[in-house]
Parts: sequence; C-alpha cells; structure tokens
Amino acid sequence: MIYTGIGSRKTPPHILKIMVKIGRILARKNYTLRSGGAEGADSAFEQGCALEKGKKEIFLPWKNFNKNNSNLYSPSNEAFVLAEKFHPAWSRCSNGAKLLHARNCHQILGLHLDLPTSFVVCWTTQSGGTQQALRIAKHYNIKIYNLIDKTQKDELWNFLRCL
Repeated sequence: MIYTGIGSRKTPPHILKIMVKIGRILARKNYTLRSGGAEGADSAFEQGCALEKGKKEIFLPWKNFNKNNSNLYSPSNEAFVLAEKFHPAWSRCSNGAKLLHARNCHQILGLHLDLPTSFVVCWTTQSGGTQQALRIAKHYNIKIYNLIDKTQKDELWNFLRCL
C-alpha cells in the first residue's frame, strides 16, 4: 500500500498541519509514503510519516536536495522520457526543472516506473510543478485528493475513517 503526498511549496500553514496528520494516520496503517523532499507539502507528509516511524520513498531530483539525505536521487533516463511526454513545454524547461519533473514520475510510478501509487494527496492550485505529477496520475487513473477542493477533502476523510 503506497500513497503519494505532494503539493505546493506555498501550502497554507493550516493545511500543512492537516498533511502532517494524514502522514501519521497513513503511516500507522502501514502505507508507504512517496514524496519529493520539497519544502511545504512534501515536507509535511514526510514529517507525519517520520513521527510514526513509517515507511517512505523520498525521490529527489539530485543528491541532498533541500538537505534531504534520501538515497533515491537522480531520476532514471526512462523518467526523463516519460516526463517529456507529459510536460506541455518540456523544451523550455531548464535542466534543473527537467530533473524535478522527471523526479515526479518516480513519485507516482515508483523506482522502476512499474508500481503506480494507490492514490495522491496534495494541495495545489492549477500551476506549479505538482501539476506534472497529477498529469501522470490522471493518465494512469490514479485517484487524486486535492485538499484545496472541499469535496475531495471530505472524500479523503471518509476514506481514512474506513481504513
């Protein structure tokens, strides 16, 4: 059982607290967290998971990204090919942005891009890097709970109560 916890670096503080709580709940239920080591949402999910000593796969675009010591860094060549397929303006991305977008492929599909996450929990507007991960999730028919949307937020809490 795997979920992906991601979102905006500018997630509001009250939502970050909710993400920590979600990370704790899912860690207690033996879900593995996949995330990306970014500030904001990613860090909140990771904090919640760590508080329960949960399992996590933190995919970094490069070694020591945001001082995170995960050994899952440097996206695979296959992730770059996949990222290019889903990004609407790949040719205009810097090398750093391409690394971040390729990393997002691993957040959704795992280390070898062959084990899709069960669902995604995020907080994001319609802009930013999280959209790349969500495009991939949608393509693979993976359920997305965007906490910015009250209906999706309520659905998530109902799901968590049933675990």
